[in-house]
Amino acid sequence: MRRSMAALGLFTALLVWVGTGSARPRPDEGAHWKAARKALGQRELGAALTARDTLQIIRRLGLDVFTTPLTAADGFGDGAFDPNETTPVMLGQRPTLQGNRTFLRVNGLDAQSCNECHSIVSHATRPPTLGIGGVGGIVNSAIILPTLIDVGDSSDNRMQFEPGHDPDLLMASDGIADFNGRLANPPFLFGGGGVELLAKEMTYELQNLLRAARAAAAGSVTQLDTHGVHFGSIESLGGGEVELSLEGIGRLDDLTPEQRLVVRPFGRKGENFSMRDFDRGAMPFHFGVQPVEVVGAGVDADGDGMVDELSIAEMSVLHVFDVTNPRPEVALPLSAQAEAGFRAFQELGCAGCHIPFLKTKTRFLPLAFPEVAEDPLANVYGTIDLVEVGFDPVPGEDGVFVPLLADLKRHRMGPRLEESFDSALKVVPNDQFTTARLWGIADTAPYLHDGRAATLYDAIEFHGGEAQAARDGFLGLSAQQRANLLEFLNHLRVPEKPNEELLSITP
Repeated sequence: MRRSMAALGLFTALLVWVGTGSARPRPDEGAHWKAARKALGQRELGAALTARDTLQIIRRLGLDVFTTPLTAADGFGDGAFDPNETTPVMLGQRPTLQGNRTFLRVNGLDAQSCNECHSIVSHATRPPTLGIGGVGGIVNSAIILPTLIDVGDSSDNRMQFEPGHDPDLLMASDGIADFNGRLANPPFLFGGGGVELLAKEMTYELQNLLRAARAAAAGSVTQLDTHGVHFGSIESLGGGEVELSLEGIGRLDDLTPEQRLVVRPFGRKGENFSMRDFDRGAMPFHFGVQPVEVVGAGVDADGDGMVDELSIAEMSVLHVFDVTNPRPEVALPLSAQAEAGFRAFQELGCAGCHIPFLKTKTRFLPLAFPEVAEDPLANVYGTIDLVEVGFDPVPGEDGVFVPLLADLKRHRMGPRLEESFDSALKVVPNDQFTTARLWGIADTAPYLHDGRAATLYDAIEFHGGEAQAARDGFLGLSAQQRANLLEFLNHLRVPEKPNEELLSITP
């Protein structure tokens, strides 16, 4: 009885928070986030995740954080521009259009809510189906950290990115609007919990292999294989020292072997190890909203007169919403044409990187704060049962199927897709991208990291580098065989009406 009363009290507190974030008119737009903190803190979240009713309410709270158009009362925007500011761009006083302190469009300050850029559930329907947590059209693409956008093609600046270039020598116009930033088209959130659990389990096993290699005799070699994916090898040098030969993992800013052996499946370049890790950078970059876990409590990092703009609990409910989005589906049954296309997909070698499905070892996704990239089990405050959010259990095993059609690795994709990103914040080589997850691909045009491909055929044709052979094989098929493969891809659909059940949760 005591436990039931405690659960009822928690349930009531959660409903209070949902009510403050409802669509009803309110005199002070944005102030609801501040009032909500009195209803729920980080400590209560772990218990709330274990019961389906309260999990749904936590998801609704996260949906509110995800969809609320932010205002100055939420810490939206930067403070006054400071030319002497030396903090990273996502934490500083950026120049803004007309000095408005809220919008910039290039280098962030480019939206008012997460859903503003993740709002297209399906681009395959006519008209496109809008909803919560989907992809973004090309107009929603983020323009990240350029110092050059030569929109008039006044000269050919590409040579400045080549080793040994003469910065004073510029070639004539060439029809290319040179750009040294990163253009990123927003992906959907669907199925993110399965991807995050896979990445955390992989990281956990890779760290164990590293510990074993440190203790092994000099000269022994350990293969870095986990969940059916090969990430390279470790050679033991003796005395606890090792030498890594990695494939598709590790960042340019990693200093230790432990840091290099972290699977980071989020972001087009594979830079973030969890969806919360991604949000820590996205919230200040896109909105100028500073998470307490990034800047510290009581700190006005962007000089806008606001402190504690995004609390730890608010980031946690956003994370819960992120990882409980429903997973994409395969439209069954496959037609005979689609079955033939899937066989071609495998025979061409596409499935070598776009692995049809991976399996987790457990069905429970651990959520932690503070997060430790190298130790997914550190500071865990709660878990989410992925079966409860739509993942299929593996018969006779403890895990779930994650039919993502990807391998959670980065691959070299050739010069046609290579970026010209020239920022000091670059942590992944310009020609490397994390394998695109093909689940839901039929609904998610435009394609590729920057949305340059309007069709699936175009997206395949742009492949190069490690995918060159598969791309050439596809183009060498007969017209009917190519149509078969595309028909298979057109059976990979997003969930219908994602997250709409949360909208019915009201006090």
